[in-house]
Amino acid sequence: MKILLWSDDLMSRVRIESRWKAAGAQMLRRDGTETPDLIVVDLTARDAAGHIRKLREQFPSIDILAFGPHVDADGFREARAAGASECVARGSAVERVLGRLGKRG
Repeated sequence: MKILLWSDDLMSRVRIESRWKAAGAQMLRRDGTETPDLIVVDLTARDAAGHIRKLREQFPSIDILAFGPHVDADGFREARAAGASECVARGSAVERVLGRLGKRG
């Protein structure tokens, strides 16, 4: 599975990507030309909803999973309105994708 992760937090990005790579995912670069199988957006990124809108326009049939603080109901609403397929709490994002990869933990 090819995953495009949109996150401004380098520490989180490295931790998340390493888990998904270990489970067999291929991580794509933001400026790459490959089409992802899944897009994952960190809602704490600058203009996350704007990025979701652009990504939805560019990849209309690709699932977009948005994650953020579980108390950020407004952020989840904005993400859904922008085109996110699913919104989950930060703590469950890694496991949610591992589930899609057929892996747990």
